[in-house]
Amino acid sequence: MTLKVIQWTTGNVGRQTALAVLANPGLELVGCYAWSNSKSGKDVGELLGMEPIGLAASNDIDQLLALQPDCVCYTPLWGDVDELCHILEAGVNVVTSAHFITGSRVYGESNQGRLQEACQRGNASLFGSGMHPGFSNLMALATTAACSQVEKITILESQDASGYASAETQRSVGFDHPMDADYLLELSRKGSVVFAEGIELMASALRVELDDIRFEARYAAATADNELGFMTIRKGHVAGIEGHWLGLVGERTVFDVGYKWKMGQHVEQPWPIDHAYLLEVQGMPTMKLRMEIHPPKDFVANSLQDYMQLGMVITGLPVVNAIPAVVAATAGIKNYADLPITPAAGFVF
Repeated sequence: MTLKVIQWTTGNVGRQTALAVLANPGLELVGCYAWSNSKSGKDVGELLGMEPIGLAASNDIDQLLALQPDCVCYTPLWGDVDELCHILEAGVNVVTSAHFITGSRVYGESNQGRLQEACQRGNASLFGSGMHPGFSNLMALATTAACSQVEKITILESQDASGYASAETQRSVGFDHPMDADYLLELSRKGSVVFAEGIELMASALRVELDDIRFEARYAAATADNELGFMTIRKGHVAGIEGHWLGLVGERTVFDVGYKWKMGQHVEQPWPIDHAYLLEVQGMPTMKLRMEIHPPKDFVANSLQDYMQLGMVITGLPVVNAIPAVVAATAGIKNYADLPITPAAGFVF
């Protein structure tokens, strides 16, 4: 059975998810929400940088929902609770990459409750993922399946973030802010709070009762101006961030989910980057995984922006590949512990 999908926005991630839906024989793109008036009415193919496909984008939400899609692929930069409730109450399932795993931290428990109620009223499901957090947490949980004892799980994204061309996103976690700003730690905490939801997912799946989830961070300064095209990291301002979200039982860290990012070439040293996702499950046995992201053999890149596609694909495809499982799920907020395996069905060429 082919599932009908509406793509919600065509930004950096949304462009890749829309292209994936079009390429998958098990999915049919029946509509596209245009966030800006300038995009409404334009052919979706044009918005995706390809030939017209005979489907116009629209900013009329009710008109799109009247198409009776099975699922909305929701990929705006920031999510909107009212908008999500509107979609769910209309009986339409949602998969999203917009900073959502459980909803408790990014939106708060009251809004999480609203989303749960909307799911029940519409008999719909809501699922959020991404690469990290999201897919990385799934990989950690899968790794524990070979363990008879788990003492601690550590997941670290160690990457040069310069290729993620979104100044708003980068500044929201602390880049290009003064090193001595008294608000810096709170800014990074708030900007990366979705990682705490990844910890909640793992704790729930492993039946761990947490006493606290805390955040800590350290920073590196730019030694010269870093001109990145889409933004400038000024000399003396934040050019490197290492943040860790810690899930604790008593004072023992059971989960350490973090990121070590830099932007630009002029960064205070030592600030080594592994260009990988590093996962370790300490226990019996201790297991270590290293995930690296590389382009396919036929990949042609003319600029850093071309390489940015890889990051957008690994952010968006975990939710696209979950669409069949989410459509088949019972009503409510779902996470990886609630779904069967979500492989790339339809993408084997």
